Amino acid sequence: MAQTKILLESGTNELEVIEFYLDEPEYRGSYGVNVAKVLEILRQQPVTSMPGQRHASVMGAFRHRDGKVVPLVNLGRYLDKDLVENEPPKVIVTEFNGVITAFQVSAVNRIHRISWEDVEPPSDMLQNFSQNAFTGVVRLEGRVVFLLDLESIVADLNPDLAVRQSARVDVRQGDRTYELLHADDSGSIRKMVKKLLEEGGRFVLRQASNGEEAWEMLLALKEEAQNSGVPVSSLVQAVITDVEMPRMDGLNLCKRIKDDPVLRALPVALFSSLITEQLKHRGDAVGADAQFAKPELSELGSKLLELLEGDS
Repeated sequence: MAQTKILLESGTNELEVIEFYLDEPEYRGSYGVNVAKVLEILRQQPVTSMPGQRHASVMGAFRHRDGKVVPLVNLGRYLDKDLVENEPPKVIVTEFNGVITAFQVSAVNRIHRISWEDVEPPSDMLQNFSQNAFTGVVRLEGRVVFLLDLESIVADLNPDLAVRQSARVDVRQGDRTYELLHADDSGSIRKMVKKLLEEGGRFVLRQASNGEEAWEMLLALKEEAQNSGVPVSSLVQAVITDVEMPRMDGLNLCKRIKDDPVLRALPVALFSSLITEQLKHRGDAVGADAQFAKPELSELGSKLLELLEGDS
């Protein structure tokens, strides 16, 4: 079963979610993943054991298209679910952060088009119970669907693919300090980005947990600048935003900024696992000034300075 593509206009604050199931003895759990991360859906695949497997949920690997060897993760096993096999399992093949990973699930339902406004951030209690495996919760046709944080799962299984916490941000020397607004729904990413960018002395960060909060902060800064008779760029010099966030995504945030006659002067950089050659056009369509792919942080500071100061 190949992935069905539904075309979305960039910046509409909508996403497409593939809903799938994990069948437990007395319960069918509904889960979802952003279509933008899905390459295709396959039948159950024969796998070969991988040397050095450190987690029981990694079933092994199989040969995918173009001869690529792809690891297969039993998602129910990762989430500590005792699954029953009511029908032959399905395999969801994903790509993000430049890495292809496959996940075995009980069944696949359908694709839903929803608004990020309908996505609720997961509670602290839910995150504690789920090993921080979810990015949001949405209600679809009377069902509660948990949106999976695939980046967190893959990073847990292979720490080499996590955002580089030990990276040292490379920045050019200079006299000016820039104030940035950074939006990301992951508390750990916000903490990491703030620490790494501020330690060089060239940046000071304001932070928001989603695009809606960032937009409200920008409107408040715009009003403050107008009341003080100064340009808004004297209060904040650039915006860095993730793409996937509850309430308002980064593409819609970028579009709003670029549609605003005052705020459009601020450079906007997208920092997301969805920055790929295939999806980069979505950021271009909403006027993003730069797009940086997770998980590598080491060059973020220098690239931001290039954006703010030019190459000279």
